[in-house]
Amino acid sequence: MAELGFIGLGIMGMPMAGHLLAAGYTLYVYDLVSEAIKKLASQGAVACSSSREVARKSDLVFIIVPDTPDVEAVLFGKDGVAEGVRPGSIVVDMSSISPLATRDFARRLNALGVKMLDAPVSGGQVGAEKATLSIMVGGPPEVFRQVKPYFEIMGKNFIHVGTSNGDGQTCKVANQIVVALTIDAVSEALLFASKAGADPAKVREALLGGYAYSRILELCGERMIRRKFEPGFRIRHQQKDLNLALQAARSLGLSLPGTAIAQEVFNAVAAQDGSDLDHSAMVLALETLANHKVSG
Repeated sequence: MAELGFIGLGIMGMPMAGHLLAAGYTLYVYDLVSEAIKKLASQGAVACSSSREVARKSDLVFIIVPDTPDVEAVLFGKDGVAEGVRPGSIVVDMSSISPLATRDFARRLNALGVKMLDAPVSGGQVGAEKATLSIMVGGPPEVFRQVKPYFEIMGKNFIHVGTSNGDGQTCKVANQIVVALTIDAVSEALLFASKAGADPAKVREALLGGYAYSRILELCGERMIRRKFEPGFRIRHQQKDLNLALQAARSLGLSLPGTAIAQEVFNAVAAQDGSDLDHSAMVLALETLANHKVSG
């Protein structure tokens, strides 16, 4: 059995690593937060003191951290993966980061004799805990086939999007555009129902049985109605992903007006100290606008 490494034990990484551990694999783990390492070590994982140590002991290293600079630091920073990784190893980055940076990271790892997949995920904390994540994979087909058994442990839907590194990240950016605009649609629909005097909980229940059904209406809609905005996927992470979309759109000469508007609504929540709330808290900004009284 392969020796596995896992770097990044946050809201998503902790349960994902836990599934690999429960499947019986030896798992070497590292995170900047020592308590996260201790928690998984208490379940049988092997605690490491750096990303370098994880890479030195593992055949296959999984990474899931917040942003592009974080991935670069894990891979190529001091005591990073590149300092300890063995030729012939595989690195799988499951973070959501820049497709262009991903291509550069893959090139630098390939020069060390290391193969790479980019495999960002969708499904949030619930999907990570239930092992029902969607995994969007870019990279060489033969490497995908090698790693697929581990994807099966952590997720339910795993698609090899393309043969080039960065293709998985491009797919994840597209996913986040759909997620953001759908959260906006659900927010507006439930706000409309409430202001019109209908019970938004009953409206949501009715919509779930029709053509408007979506997982976002089901999960985020419930959060909005129950006012439960503890993070499953933080607004600041959604902002980061939409920034990637808007930056890429500019480089491609595209206009994404709906995405830009959704980003501004998220910005409004973040400006009121809401960046660590769940992205379903977008509805708070729309409610503020609806309740604003113009005088004069």
